[in-house]
Amino acid sequence: MLDLYSPGHSPIHKLSPGVKILAMMVGGTGLFLVENLGIVAVALAAVIALYKIAGLSATQVWNQIRPVLWILIFFLGLQWWLAGASVAVFVVLRLATLLLLAGLVTLTTRASDMIESLTSGLRFLRPLGVNPAKVGLAISLALRFIPVLAQITTEVREAQKARGMEHSIVAVAMPVAIRMLKMADDISDAIDARGYRP
Repeated sequence: MLDLYSPGHSPIHKLSPGVKILAMMVGGTGLFLVENLGIVAVALAAVIALYKIAGLSATQVWNQIRPVLWILIFFLGLQWWLAGASVAVFVVLRLATLLLLAGLVTLTTRASDMIESLTSGLRFLRPLGVNPAKVGLAISLALRFIPVLAQITTEVREAQKARGMEHSIVAVAMPVAIRMLKMADDISDAIDARGYRP
């Protein structure tokens, strides 16, 4: 469940995890610095083009957005009401671009490679008393949290839809929360079983 890696031999797959993570951080920061709708729209188109270059399907692009579509719609309506249509579209496009960018890194990078790269890149913090292995693991899990949560939410919503309960927030939220807690417990057990003591 944790590793959503989609095997491939594209130039993006072949990039080192460190380069991809750094590019995602720089791109995400840049998106929050710009206030131009046109630039954000171009950035969104560029990220979608990167999915194509990576050999990922349109379905995989859609799967990154579909589970949180209702959240994006909520933000669209809220921002439209508070600040107007252009601001609403800008905010939603920026969020969608960030989600797709994180999804691209997740789909083209093995979890083990990501953890190893992060651990290596954070070694400079060791003299400050920071454990790079623990920080690398935490960041790696955080980067994968949204796609995993999105996948779980999709599965639960489809199951509840079959029961005619897809519009009940409680009916969807409770199973998602339970499955996330179970997944966290499984991850903890797996780490302990491997004797992971960074």
